[in-house]
Amino acid sequence: MAIHVVIFANMKARLITGVRDVTPEGGLIEFVIWRVPEPIPPSTHLYKYRMVFVVAGKRIIGFDNARGKGDHCHIDMSERPYVFTEVDQLIEDFIREVERWRNAH
Repeated sequence: MAIHVVIFANMKARLITGVRDVTPEGGLIEFVIWRVPEPIPPSTHLYKYRMVFVVAGKRIIGFDNARGKGDHCHIDMSERPYVFTEVDQLIEDFIREVERWRNAH
């Protein structure tokens, strides 16, 4: 596996995982997780991430830790804080929300 390096504010970041997939009904699932040398404020962990589930061009589910906003998620048009514990849990929580939405629709 190749190691990818990106610069975040003069810091080298290493790609942990990147996924892009289309669901059977045509939705898009995409996520990227980077390990960064310093936390992205106000987050306190060493990961930068963005995860999104899009249907018909509209974000349905999103998890990210944007600079200045910290860890949060977007679910069904509302934004709320997200408590980051570890990468595996983040991925599980995102997939759980996507599956919950897909099962309801």
